[in-house]
Amino acid sequence: MDVSMALGKEPIGKLLWRFSVPAIIGMLVNALYNVVDSIFVGNGVGEIGLTAVTIAFPIMLVMMAVGMLIGVGASTLVSLRLGENNKTEAEQILGNALSLIILCAFIMSGLGLTFLDPILRALGAEPTVLPYARVFTRIIFAGSVFMYIGFGLNNVIRAEGNPRLAMVTMLISAILNTILNPIFIFGLKMGIGGSALATVISQAVSAVWVLGHFFGRRSVLKIRLKYLRPDLDIAREIAVIGMSPFFMQLAASIVTVIYNFGLIRYGGDLAVAAMGIVNRVTMLLLMPVFGISQGAQPIIGYNYGAGQYQRVFQTLKKAILAASGISLIGFVFVQIFDYHIVRLFNSNPELIALGGKGLRIMLILLPVIGFQMTAAQYFQAVGKAKYALLFTLSRQVLILIPMIVILPKFFGLTGIWLAGPTADLISALLTGYFLYRELRALQQRS
Repeated sequence: MDVSMALGKEPIGKLLWRFSVPAIIGMLVNALYNVVDSIFVGNGVGEIGLTAVTIAFPIMLVMMAVGMLIGVGASTLVSLRLGENNKTEAEQILGNALSLIILCAFIMSGLGLTFLDPILRALGAEPTVLPYARVFTRIIFAGSVFMYIGFGLNNVIRAEGNPRLAMVTMLISAILNTILNPIFIFGLKMGIGGSALATVISQAVSAVWVLGHFFGRRSVLKIRLKYLRPDLDIAREIAVIGMSPFFMQLAASIVTVIYNFGLIRYGGDLAVAAMGIVNRVTMLLLMPVFGISQGAQPIIGYNYGAGQYQRVFQTLKKAILAASGISLIGFVFVQIFDYHIVRLFNSNPELIALGGKGLRIMLILLPVIGFQMTAAQYFQAVGKAKYALLFTLSRQVLILIPMIVILPKFFGLTGIWLAGPTADLISALLTGYFLYRELRALQQRS
């Protein structure tokens, strides 16, 4: 059976397993190599290396935001068009996505390399940390076009019905990065620059793999030269749909900067390094939830476009149950092994104490996050970008930022750790309310 046709006919449980498991494996390995990177940096460069990478992290989040703006926007539209049996327009969307990705990559890299030091200082880089952050970020900017292509267009591979291939793309990048990191950091004595170079090389290989797929014979959709010319209407559609994940990542960058300034004020550079560890462990634990959400997206989008609303209900229900269950397991793991996890990154007792406490508090509502992320992804999948944007901003801007500012005034550094779960709870209640209204309306249509 044709993959796109299977989206509308195969049992939902089988489909969700088929699409989610490759995404989960790929994203877990992807997150794991970020964790491994930090372990290598923490043990090969020291606490100052972890602090430098954490200071530079908002820049990488902005780059990911641009990739998601185009990649997620294009993949959602591709799912909807395939559901409508409109392959020609799906290929037009793919071609425009590639053109937009390359254009944005060169603009962002040019600006970043031109104003690198002022950007890093604005992000809170102290004179002792700045040289390390500069070396790391300059290399990342120089090779960022590969990240944009590999990360952005891999979403479209999944949307066209090739979840396993999308997983392989991520595995290639992750495994190669994990192999090159110790070689460059320890073997060639390149320090933090070696970590950045390993990342760029692995992303370049991944980008070549993705382009080879779409120019090859096995893909459902093809990159055709006639569709590379930007179409303003298609670009506008991509931007509107991709605005929610774009602002999610952009907000995450802003939040990270605010977090870093608060951490420096209440705990110093060591607290920033601790947050870097907490962020990477959190990403690793949330990757299965992202994988389930991404696996459900083409199923929901296709069936919504085809008017098969009962299949939409079934997919959403199973995805929420799976995401919440996985989140619960992650929560239990963190609460039991908190300090042991942090000790993998560095042996400094003070850093272990700070990181363990932060990890335990920040992930106290992890099961709620699983529900909120999956429910919000539903609105993204059906093209209701305004709702998805609202739920994204409610957690990462409207609620979280005030909490980061207010709570430390009463609880000090502990207040910074408490800001995350407070925002998680409120945003989950907000998302649940609107999801209930949406599903009632959809049930009436059905």
